[in-house]
Amino acid sequence: MRIQLKSAEEIGYMREAGRILAACHREIAKHIKPGVSTLEIDGRVEDFLKKKGATPEQKGYKGFPYATCASVNEVVCHGFPDDRPLREGDVVTIDMVVNKNGWLADSGWTYAVGQVNPAVMKLMKRTHEALFKGIEQARPGAAMGNIGHAIQEVAQREGYGIVMSLVGHGIGRQLHEPPDVPSYGTLGRGLKLKAGMVITIEPVFTLGSSGAVFWGDDGWTISSADGSIGVQYEHTIAITKEGPFVLTD
Repeated sequence: MRIQLKSAEEIGYMREAGRILAACHREIAKHIKPGVSTLEIDGRVEDFLKKKGATPEQKGYKGFPYATCASVNEVVCHGFPDDRPLREGDVVTIDMVVNKNGWLADSGWTYAVGQVNPAVMKLMKRTHEALFKGIEQARPGAAMGNIGHAIQEVAQREGYGIVMSLVGHGIGRQLHEPPDVPSYGTLGRGLKLKAGMVITIEPVFTLGSSGAVFWGDDGWTISSADGSIGVQYEHTIAITKEGPFVLTD
């Protein structure tokens, strides 16, 4: 499958999906607190998207049964929402893909539940920083490796692990389109970026330095191998002649 460059009009359609997604994240952020379950959050997301005339794209994707991925603490990605109450000091990553009139936007965000350990709060801040360091590199003519290199520098500076098996991706009418967008790389190496590409950038860092993970028995849930906390921040980005444009901000 070749890379599909998007027109300004098509990017506008994705921006509409991205606005709904960003508004949904703002709404659920109000409700994340000790005692609330990720299953409740998932229901709120479904209701919110329905009111906006949008649908949760990953529900039913390869059999995934929920509107969101809800990953708590050492679960770094693709966690199933459940009815266990969140606890003070947890972190939870809510990842969702919004479909609006056939065009998609994807964004995951890690939230603190009440007051979290200072080391975990620093991990969140640095992973968020790494996301935007990567976004700054998403310009026409730049190499894909520049994005990953900028992200990797932050993790290495702090001694965090990078979950290298989880990468960003192209997106449009399909959830996963080429190219892959790793959170590690070498300056000047890799695919040359072009205006019209729309990609996700989504670093996943762990407090443990290895970044190694294992898959759960459900075939979806991915957890840190050393049991350390993992966090993720993700935006959908359009690469334009003027530079990177965040569609899910």
